[in-house]
Amino acid sequence: MSEHHLLLYTYPEDILERRGPYRDEHLRRIRVEQDAARILMAGAFGDPVSGGAIVWKGATADEIEAFVQGDPYLEAGLIVSYRIEPWTLV
Repeated sequence: MSEHHLLLYTYPEDILERRGPYRDEHLRRIRVEQDAARILMAGAFGDPVSGGAIVWKGATADEIEAFVQGDPYLEAGLIVSYRIEPWTLV
């Protein structure tokens, strides 16, 4: 198992207009994993915003997949695509 993983989300162009009703729960779930020291960093990227990145430590790809499947952004159609990548730090 890789110690670190990147979870990369691709968002629709109108993410900022549509995320409001789902954002608090999305962020709460990230905070839970941060408090457990499994998420090290998370945030949106791009100008305008085009995606999000979450840095995981000590979680398996299956655990991260379960996180994605429970993300309210996915259910609301705010995640166009995603990928989970092992990340080897140097």
